[in-house]
Amino acid sequence: MATSLSLSELANLIDGTIICGEASSRFSGMAALDTAGFEEISFLGNEKYLPHFLTTKAGAVIVPVSYDFKTDGPALVAVPNPSLAFAAIVRHFANHSRTFKPGIHSSASVSDFAKYNPNKVCINPGAVIMDGASIGDGSEIGPNAVIYENAIIGENCQIRANVTITERCVIGSRVIIHPGAVIGSDGYGYELSEGKHVKIDQVGIVVIGDDVEIGSNTSIDRARFGKTIIGEGTKIDNLVQIGHNVVIGKHCLIVSQCGLAGSCCIEDYVTVAAQSGIAGHVTVGANTILAGRAGVTTNLAGGMAYAGKPAIPMKEDTKLQAHVRRLPKLLERVKALEKIVSKDSPE
Repeated sequence: MATSLSLSELANLIDGTIICGEASSRFSGMAALDTAGFEEISFLGNEKYLPHFLTTKAGAVIVPVSYDFKTDGPALVAVPNPSLAFAAIVRHFANHSRTFKPGIHSSASVSDFAKYNPNKVCINPGAVIMDGASIGDGSEIGPNAVIYENAIIGENCQIRANVTITERCVIGSRVIIHPGAVIGSDGYGYELSEGKHVKIDQVGIVVIGDDVEIGSNTSIDRARFGKTIIGEGTKIDNLVQIGHNVVIGKHCLIVSQCGLAGSCCIEDYVTVAAQSGIAGHVTVGANTILAGRAGVTTNLAGGMAYAGKPAIPMKEDTKLQAHVRRLPKLLERVKALEKIVSKDSPE
């Protein structure tokens, strides 16, 4: 299949409606509105980019179905959600630009007791696959990645460079783990005994569901016992710390520099914005949104947005912050009133 798309193929791919343009016109890539050329596809997903749209050199633009003005410029395809549709275009071209060549590089160290089909996996230079590790068909192990004993990796996974997956951890299918991530490092567990911090053995595992993506340099700790669980479809950004025995539900979004302490529970479809922290042994209900730098110290009911430290409903936090911003003027008023009172007071 060719990597280029005709306008009609583009419309079929994203289930869109052609507003204008020749159905046979072909496009070989994608780009932003302000940089796209005549052989590239772009999209208008936000009204603030309308000036770029009006001057774009793109050959085709995906627009919302509410589009109601005319242009003599690019071909137009209307869809309900241009951003989501453009993601399908990106995926189309990315899939064709990625080369998957099955085989084991000569510099890789692969145990004779590992389980894999050499004709259906790709193991890159310097990778280490230990005894009992299992790698599913279509999966690629990046350069210098290390897969420990009895770890299980599903089908069509992308384990990028320098990733470490420790012993007995389980990775589902179609999982992407970006460079430098560590899956199954020891949980942070110590007990103070006779004036010393004594390490508590961490003997559990990490289980990652299908279609999960994990960002670079993220660390997910193995359970003290039992499982640390990342649910199906969850997307975790770079530089995230997830502690031992954490349970994250399905289709959650965990943004960069967040910290999830041991044994907390994040239910399905939760969004945790950047630099938020969640204390141990608390539960965040399904469909919750945590604003950036939120600090969760108690259980939170689902279906709401929270902000602040400690996290409270966002409307309450907005009011609180408004009051805080008024404090300097209130202080000035108090000082002025004190002066009036002191002048009026009898000596």
